[in-house]
Amino acid sequence: MTQIIRALITAMILCSTNSVLSDELRSANNQSRDAYRHPIATLNFFEVKPFHTVVEIWPGAGWYTEILAPMLFEQGHLIAAHFPKSSPVEFFRKSRESFEERLQLQPEFSKVTLTEFAPPSLLSIAEKESADRVVTFRNVHNWMRNKGEQSAFNSFFRALKPGGILGVVEHRAPTQFTREEMIESGYVSEEYVIALANKAGFKLLEKSEINANPKDTKAHPKGVWTLPPTLRLGDKNREKYLKIGESDRMTLKFIKPKI
Repeated sequence: MTQIIRALITAMILCSTNSVLSDELRSANNQSRDAYRHPIATLNFFEVKPFHTVVEIWPGAGWYTEILAPMLFEQGHLIAAHFPKSSPVEFFRKSRESFEERLQLQPEFSKVTLTEFAPPSLLSIAEKESADRVVTFRNVHNWMRNKGEQSAFNSFFRALKPGGILGVVEHRAPTQFTREEMIESGYVSEEYVIALANKAGFKLLEKSEINANPKDTKAHPKGVWTLPPTLRLGDKNREKYLKIGESDRMTLKFIKPKI
């Protein structure tokens, strides 16, 4: 493929994503967080194309789904690996219910396929070797509480086609954090995430500082939830944490080897 053709395809993807970002499908509150989540740069870094089959892990309220579903609607396929309907956790059940309701609001969401994911027990996010991309945003720390993080990465490897890409965004811990400190703070070290991916069979392709925030010291009384958007301390030192902004995040791209 010539450099000119590559450039044209890249420009097409950028234009498509930009139009989605300004679309009325996205809430004003979600759009206000683009400055911290950098969705255009992040999805381009993960090389997500409109014709791909993409698995979004634990989409929550659907922040990235609002972008991915319209982007993949015509040529691709979005699989949302969400919380189980029968989860014993009330928050998970309500989140899943709200997400399903969200999918009914616009036809652009009508082609999204829902699967259930709850490591280490429910791991079938998609058919074996059916996905071009698996993406997960700020989720690894959640799986660590149930010792499900390795099984999660193993399931990503199984779902991806050979040559497929796993994209991971996660709150970034200092290297010296212990596993328990990661669980309690919500910050996970890059080394730990890379080790999980390597053990599953992935190879690290590239790191990006797209979602970095040097203002974040990672030393907060309520961990990452001290910062926006959660602001768990309420009005206490609110302006201080708003000035810091959302967390410092790693952005890692892994590949499932073809051989």
